[in-house]
Amino acid sequence: MRRFLWPTIVLVLVIAYPLLFTTPFQQRLGALILLYAIIASAWNIVGGYAGQVSVGHVVFFGCGAYAAMGAYAHFALSPLVGIPAGIVVSVLIAAVVGVPTLRLSGHYFSMATIAVSELVRLIVTNVDYLGAAVGLSGPTVPRNVFDMSFTSALPYYYLFLATLLITLGITWWMTSSRMGFYLRAIRDSERAARSLGAPASRIKLYAFMLSAGLTSVGGSLYAMMFGFIDPESGLGILISVKMLIMAALGGAGLLFGPLIGAAILVPLEEISNNLLGGKGAGLTFVVYGAIIVLLARFQPGGILTLLNRLWARRRTSRSSVTAEGASHAP
Repeated sequence: MRRFLWPTIVLVLVIAYPLLFTTPFQQRLGALILLYAIIASAWNIVGGYAGQVSVGHVVFFGCGAYAAMGAYAHFALSPLVGIPAGIVVSVLIAAVVGVPTLRLSGHYFSMATIAVSELVRLIVTNVDYLGAAVGLSGPTVPRNVFDMSFTSALPYYYLFLATLLITLGITWWMTSSRMGFYLRAIRDSERAARSLGAPASRIKLYAFMLSAGLTSVGGSLYAMMFGFIDPESGLGILISVKMLIMAALGGAGLLFGPLIGAAILVPLEEISNNLLGGKGAGLTFVVYGAIIVLLARFQPGGILTLLNRLWARRRTSRSSVTAEGASHAP
């Protein structure tokens, strides 16, 4: 029972957040934290558990966003219809791109994913059907609830919360399966995993495709909330950097690591943008760079790893004190 006490308390607080913080800014902030936690958790599957640091995941984010807006702009359908289309396109792109790029390792894989994302962004910028540099817009006036166009952030908050729980559930199921054990072995030493019979290439590709599909869902939700998408907001490299840093800050390869990272980074970015206006965008790059340096130097495992280590040390010290007291007892 004690094991599930704190997760239950946290879940209750998250559900009650919009009821405790009722201003539009606070509700929008909560929705953004959950949204970025979704895409960071999706990235965590391939970047954290498999150890393949993708900096081009924005391609899949953009697929979902453009699919949602394209469903309305070209077919006058609900943006919800675009979600499965975005998933299919993202998984296909991941399959095609993953076969050659996942043969690379380390920074070579990261560079290859950057190149793919920039190529896709340039192509979209010059395709009129996708809005070119202008982008695509969603419904300005909601026709019904399925248009997902709300004036309040409250409906988005609970929609994102449900999606995040599903994403975390899929991730937990994956890590508890044989695929999860293979991924952790590949992350620690791919050569050793191969020598023990692990199908490294196939497992990494499956993880890449699963991560792509979930990232696409996050992109669709982003487009529905903001009602607009263009090459910069849907395919900008900074989105991939955010996914990476949020997962690394909270704890890459840990289930709740991306959520912790999003809960820290999103408020920091939003508050700085509100206080500094347009100048806040430049500060964001400085903060991201500083976080990368600090993580690499002092805590590569992220905040959650540090907390787990401190908690384990505390339990060990309490156990030793208890054992010492028992040994001195008459």
